[in-house]
Amino acid sequence: MSAGSDSTATRTELNAENYPVRWPVPTRWSDNDHYGHVNNVTYYSYFDTAVNAWLMASTGTDIRDLPAIGIVAETSCRYLSELSFPDQLQVGLSVERLGARSIVYSLAIFRESEDGSLAPAATGRFVHVYVDRATRRPVEIPAAIRAASATLVRA
Repeated sequence: MSAGSDSTATRTELNAENYPVRWPVPTRWSDNDHYGHVNNVTYYSYFDTAVNAWLMASTGTDIRDLPAIGIVAETSCRYLSELSFPDQLQVGLSVERLGARSIVYSLAIFRESEDGSLAPAATGRFVHVYVDRATRRPVEIPAAIRAASATLVRA
């Protein structure tokens, strides 16, 4: 789980305050793999859980019932440090780009320390493209989702 040669600079510059929303996501017993740390694919589950849970909470709508649904068109993750059960996490959310039919989220996973500080563990990118539930053709972002997501757009 090497983060590369510039990982120290990335960790130093990565600040939880750069993310308008930090959604709590606990690790689970089953998240650990045979090597004793959270498996790499699980980080994507944390991203997905945080984005969709936040959308539901911030819109007051069950997004699964909307005529347009957000499908994942692209994801990425850069691993900065290992996580392991029973770490408590916060997933930072911001919006990098709010288009007519898609949203690009900038994400970060932070581990909560005993002193209350947040240590960066990963950064990611998540692209939702909105499509009609029945036809799967691209459509405009639903108004409730657009309004909520607009609050996370970076200046």
